[in-house]
Amino acid sequence: MMLATQTDGSSPIRAVYSTIGGDEIRRVLEQTFEIGPIDDCTLLQSGFNDIYEVALADRRRCIARLSSRLERGAPNVDYETALLQHLKRAGAAVAAPWVANGGALSVEVAAPEGPRSLVVFDFLVGKPPGDDLTDIAVMGAELARIHVLSRDYEGPPSNYQLDFDHLLRRPLARLLAIKDIDEEVRGVLNSIALSLEERIATLNDLQPVACHGDCHGWNTHMNDGPEGARVASFFDFDDGGPGYLAYDLAVYLWNNLLGWQLERPDEKVETKWRHFVTGYRTVAPIPPADFEAIMAFVSIRHFWLMGEYASRLHRMGLGVFRGPWFRKNFELVNQWHSLATPNV
Repeated sequence: MMLATQTDGSSPIRAVYSTIGGDEIRRVLEQTFEIGPIDDCTLLQSGFNDIYEVALADRRRCIARLSSRLERGAPNVDYETALLQHLKRAGAAVAAPWVANGGALSVEVAAPEGPRSLVVFDFLVGKPPGDDLTDIAVMGAELARIHVLSRDYEGPPSNYQLDFDHLLRRPLARLLAIKDIDEEVRGVLNSIALSLEERIATLNDLQPVACHGDCHGWNTHMNDGPEGARVASFFDFDDGGPGYLAYDLAVYLWNNLLGWQLERPDEKVETKWRHFVTGYRTVAPIPPADFEAIMAFVSIRHFWLMGEYASRLHRMGLGVFRGPWFRKNFELVNQWHSLATPNV
């Protein structure tokens, strides 16, 4: 089969996204990280970032993450890795970053589409908490410890603030810029966003925390600790930053509602939510104003997620916005934003 080639002297075709093979990542790791010989490096997951599982010759394992190039700007790796170091030293159960040659916590990889940040993290054994109520409570408690222990963080500042511009307004603008979204759906998006803006105007004195940003239950691995106590270890802080306590709590409730396509919490979701919040409160309080705001942030979270998809349109495609899933989910959001936070 003949392959077409350019013969008109024009510039080479530019890649907007590339998948780098495990062997190439292995070579970069051995050259740039104080990691030792590597037996195997395999692509584990490709998505918002590319994740590689790395097996070392000394039988240790670690995770390498090649960050995506983001519309909002450079990945927040300096803040993320420094915060994780701080939390690890303070005793939090987190996947800490590994040190590269010269003491850096990340290196730049010259991908075809441009430089991408490569970070190496601890490998966490275990599984997500799933429906185990004890594990869910332990996860809530560990999230609270992360919030408490990060209060005296003094490292590099975050590139991003998880404020209403970041979570709602800019994502909405990205969605409305997609030409394939029909006028009826645009009307739904604008209507929900306007209602949320009205609710936001009433939200005063919300507590700031260093948000994990993605505590939906799948970025936590459970394992047995000393004397059999369950331990919830957190990873995937790349969407984190200074933000609202109510948002960081809302992500877990949002995921349960979205996962079961529920217009309102059912008994199972309310039970899981109660254990998550109760676990959190064993370590830190949730002020009434923040608790009341959680349900608004459940809806705001979905705008943020869809805005992230829209920002990656050039490599993930239009399919998600053309199918019924996109519209149906915002019909759910339209129900959520008028609800009160489930009592605990």
